[in-house]
Amino acid sequence: MFSKETYVNRRRQLKEKVGSGLLLFIGNDESGMNYEDNTYDFRQDSTFLYYFGLPYAGLNAIIDIDNDREIIFGNELTIDDIVWMGTQPTLHEKAQSVGIEETRPAAELVKYLDSARRSGQPVHYLPTYRPEHRLKLQEYLGVKPGAEQPSIAFIRAVVDQRNHKTAEEIAEIERACDVTADMHIAAIRMVRPGMKECEVSAAINAVAEAAGCRLSFPIIATVNGQTLHNHYHGNVMKPGQMLLVDAGAETEMGYAGDMSSTICVDPTFTPRQKMIYDIQVASHLAAVEALRPGVPFKDVYELSCRVVCEGLKALGIMKGDPAEAVEAGAHAMFYPCGLGHMMGLDVHDMENLGEVWVGYDGQPKSTQFGRKSLRLARPLEPGFVHTIEPGIYFIPELIDLWKSQHKFEDFINYAEVEKWRDFTGLRNEEDYLITETGARRLGKKIPLTTEEVEAMRQS
Repeated sequence: MFSKETYVNRRRQLKEKVGSGLLLFIGNDESGMNYEDNTYDFRQDSTFLYYFGLPYAGLNAIIDIDNDREIIFGNELTIDDIVWMGTQPTLHEKAQSVGIEETRPAAELVKYLDSARRSGQPVHYLPTYRPEHRLKLQEYLGVKPGAEQPSIAFIRAVVDQRNHKTAEEIAEIERACDVTADMHIAAIRMVRPGMKECEVSAAINAVAEAAGCRLSFPIIATVNGQTLHNHYHGNVMKPGQMLLVDAGAETEMGYAGDMSSTICVDPTFTPRQKMIYDIQVASHLAAVEALRPGVPFKDVYELSCRVVCEGLKALGIMKGDPAEAVEAGAHAMFYPCGLGHMMGLDVHDMENLGEVWVGYDGQPKSTQFGRKSLRLARPLEPGFVHTIEPGIYFIPELIDLWKSQHKFEDFINYAEVEKWRDFTGLRNEEDYLITETGARRLGKKIPLTTEEVEAMRQS
């Protein structure tokens, strides 16, 4: 946890931003894997962590702006709890550690909310992302699942605070990024023909756990890089393949790292692999060079797409004007994802609050295939932390669909694309902080170019 003053100041700023009403914070509970007592690793709700810092299950909180009260609701541990979980601070001690003096039993939350509603006080709540949160809203406020109306004022106030990382947050994220880099370096050094993907995944996980971290999301380690989020780890790596690794560490305080590497299974890349890989790196470096305050991230994405189209045009895979191809959406055949996303207490920071608020500042998102996957588009500001991860993918099903529809034939050379349909896909990913004058990569450097990867593979 940060200091008590950090959480006190965060709540004070939030109250000033929202102005009035009652703010409801629903914490997470334990979740059973296959029966109640066999639970998944507990992870507290990130917004609850941001304002209250308490990584314990079974807590809820309110900030009653109008009556200047901050209350944590929960139950004390029973002797049975202590036998199985060990000694913990009391509820009051937990609350005091983050600057809150008032605590109440969990059952009193509904009474407090009922009283507020009867008096006409507005109750603000955030979007839900767990089924049990929806059920809690029904219990607490009578809001039926599917009929939620989260407070836009509450969302925007939270987003504005959490989007701008403080120095102490940046230090914690950088620690996560350092461990994340070590995870990728371990993978790059160990990959060999005949090895299973699961062996690499296990080694990556071991690096995170040895550093006192957990995973910030399930590991992607796959020879089928054309599947953007492939969590299957049962394939045996063969000569001539590449392994796409996307993995990150999360610190004990909940801050995340997120990096990707594409690794040649052999000691070196094949000439064919290097052709596409070098285009991806050119796109990546062009995007990094463009990062600075005031630049719309949407423009950085467009730049990265044009570089990809220019490179593929040089190989005969695309044709026509690259800028026109990007405007029409033809680039999405090979680049169907976004360029990056915000990162912090969530690996996709605050995605549960809505990309339209986090990454678009309330502006509408595009519905165009590929471009609609851009999670961040707004002008960059100092304190933003986000990823850079352009990719190039050859997805046979997408190739077949667009070819059958005669789609973008002015920009895509389908005869040449057919020669590459078994290429799979690749991406590399780094994490960046927007500074007052530009941008700074967070964490240790991991190999990016083919030359850097090959040098580490042979070291």
